[in-house]
Amino acid sequence: MIEQTPVMRICISCKKTYDRKHLIKITKDYKQGIIFQKGMGRSAYICKSKKCYSDSKIKKKLQKALKTSLEPEFFDIFEKEITSYNDNSNKGI
Repeated sequence: MIEQTPVMRICISCKKTYDRKHLIKITKDYKQGIIFQKGMGRSAYICKSKKCYSDSKIKKKLQKALKTSLEPEFFDIFEKEITSYNDNSNKGI
């Protein structure tokens, strides 16, 4: 049986390499706009550590990685998504 190697991605905040399963994926889909954890298109990955997602420059880093300007409403949704992922990971889901 062939063992699959994990898919590695880089966190845009701390620039460390992680397995894709341990990162939050933010995708700019050409039809649906900005979506979390699914979709195809230009993507950026952020690790689930508080240091990375609460970085003061994360807004600029996301805009650069996704090659788009992001509205202020996006960052409100982003904060809610981050807290929901952290709540689920603490519960063991």
